[in-house]
Amino acid sequence: MENIIRFTVNDLTKYTAHRSGEIKFGERIITVPNGISITEFLKSSEAEYVMIGIPEDVGVRANFGRPGTASAWESAIKSIVNLQHNKYAKGSNLIILGKIDVSAIMEEAASIDATSAEGRKQLSELVDKIDKDVAHVVCQIIAAGKIPIIIGGGHNNAYGNIKGTALAKGKPVSAINFDAHTDFRQLEGRHSGNGFSYAFEEGFLKKYFIFGLHENYTSKAVMENIKKHYDRIKFNTYEQISVRKEKSFSEEMAHALGFIEDDPYGIEIDLDALPNIASSAITPSGFSVEKVRQFIHYFGQHKNATYLHLCEGAPDLDNEKNNHLTGKLIAYLVTDFMKAKNDF
Repeated sequence: MENIIRFTVNDLTKYTAHRSGEIKFGERIITVPNGISITEFLKSSEAEYVMIGIPEDVGVRANFGRPGTASAWESAIKSIVNLQHNKYAKGSNLIILGKIDVSAIMEEAASIDATSAEGRKQLSELVDKIDKDVAHVVCQIIAAGKIPIIIGGGHNNAYGNIKGTALAKGKPVSAINFDAHTDFRQLEGRHSGNGFSYAFEEGFLKKYFIFGLHENYTSKAVMENIKKHYDRIKFNTYEQISVRKEKSFSEEMAHALGFIEDDPYGIEIDLDALPNIASSAITPSGFSVEKVRQFIHYFGQHKNATYLHLCEGAPDLDNEKNNHLTGKLIAYLVTDFMKAKNDF
């Protein structure tokens, strides 16, 4: 895992705000010491969860989205290290591995015109490079017996998460995606809108459930493609659950779990499914934060829950006075996932 910029004890000290009488996550979180093999350290550690950041927005740019998702990692770190270490969630159960080094790729992407055909091709090639690193890191974490928590970045990284998990498990895996969009668009070069379709086409994704799809933003072509694979791809819509009340949130979670639970599965959370959360495709309508927290708890407690991916958050696109709130939201979701398997 040579392309990792390791998170260090000095980083913890820099971000953690110490307070007398309190123990913060940052005072108990584990980091991998320099000079020690990451893989061997992960295998020997008793911590269950390993957090990795992908501070990029190349896949979003390639999908004509607004850049900004690269900023989520640092915002999330600042909030996570300042959580309270207590009986409900313990910092000592989390290893912060660090972030994938995408600095050179981000620098190259900044000068590419995404509106031209040649520019999109170049951006897609850069996404391919990120895919390889993401798949490798996720594979190594899972092979070491740990549960990855991946902070994006764009939803293009679902492909690397799924591929890395499948390689570690030695078989195709499934995914549950809490999202306003399918991200199952045509195979036209990699971007944030086709991570799942590429994973499906290449045999890494076995079953796929899209939870809370927004009917207004799903094309006829994508719906017809999904229909061809009705035995392996299922979905419900936000309007069915929250507008027309044709289906209930809790019953739909049970239905989705029944569809994917026999295989290792990843939990994919796209923050643009939540109303007024700063993202490349911000929405005024969607499920509440409480609903997504319930969702993560429900799916996170199952033995086949293999990773959590939180993506598309873009603090840089938020109001300057409130740009810390995306990181705070991510911190809630990370600890909800960690708590899901805990016995208090």
